[in-house]
Amino acid sequence: MNQPFNDKFIVLVVDDDPNALGMINMALDETGMAVLVALNGQQALNVLEQVTPDVILLDAVMPIMDGFDCARTIRQTLPLTPIIFMTGLSDEEDIVKAFEAGGSDYIVKPIKPQELIVRIRQHSTHAKMLTDARQALDTANQHVFCIDNHGTILWTTPAAQQLIDHYLPNQHDTSPALKRQLSSWLPNGIAGHDLALAMRDKNLTIRYFKQTNENEFLLKIQSPNAQIDPAQLEQALHITHREAEVLLWIAHGKTNREIADILEMSPRTVNKHLEQIYPKIGVDNRTAAASIAIQSLLGGKIGRPANAQI
Repeated sequence: MNQPFNDKFIVLVVDDDPNALGMINMALDETGMAVLVALNGQQALNVLEQVTPDVILLDAVMPIMDGFDCARTIRQTLPLTPIIFMTGLSDEEDIVKAFEAGGSDYIVKPIKPQELIVRIRQHSTHAKMLTDARQALDTANQHVFCIDNHGTILWTTPAAQQLIDHYLPNQHDTSPALKRQLSSWLPNGIAGHDLALAMRDKNLTIRYFKQTNENEFLLKIQSPNAQIDPAQLEQALHITHREAEVLLWIAHGKTNREIADILEMSPRTVNKHLEQIYPKIGVDNRTAAASIAIQSLLGGKIGRPANAQI
């Protein structure tokens, strides 16, 4: 897609109300943002063929194509771009419908310019953080994917997609059975229980990692053959190489006895290593240590607050 605005922050405003367009355009222009305008959903899709905005402001009720259909179509190609609904519809049914269509936020008219600008900044900061995190995950060859609360896979890292393709063929669009399995398991995953997907010859274990948005959840595949260099933890956490090996297997959910067998040491020695690791990384229990390790393996960027300003 062409991007003729250089480094300017771009907002696409989709609304058929001239007064709303004028007010929003003036408020955003004063902040230095570039504003693009569409009068209905179809015009918005035409604009998106040429330009990828940083944020989309979307009315719900418009001629030709309404905001709900427009949002659903946008999400097929722009899964991370924030979509903020701004509409006079205030019924709970409409708000739910907007979020189910892919909305990131919902503002009931009349619009308050300063509130709108704050929300734009918050969502754009989050989107940039998540984009950076995805790039870091891709580079690190991590087995991570993102789902919504219905179990639909929103995106995957290349490494995760390879495993899904290998063990769950034809799951690019998330089969109904897999969606049901992921959505019903999600609350248990958040509570700390892994999901084992039974394969013909082995299980593929799914572990909950973090919620990144109101309806976006990161999951990590515990690959049966994943090879992660302990040096990554050694460098990130300033621990010894042997401690990094122990911590790596802690992150994989192994017991002291299992780690002892893998690393050819006694369970007592494993425990001594853990006693040294905990104060070094600032935790006091196994679960916290595993969380720190996983975050380090994922680049340590996901979900952290950012102070970036537009």
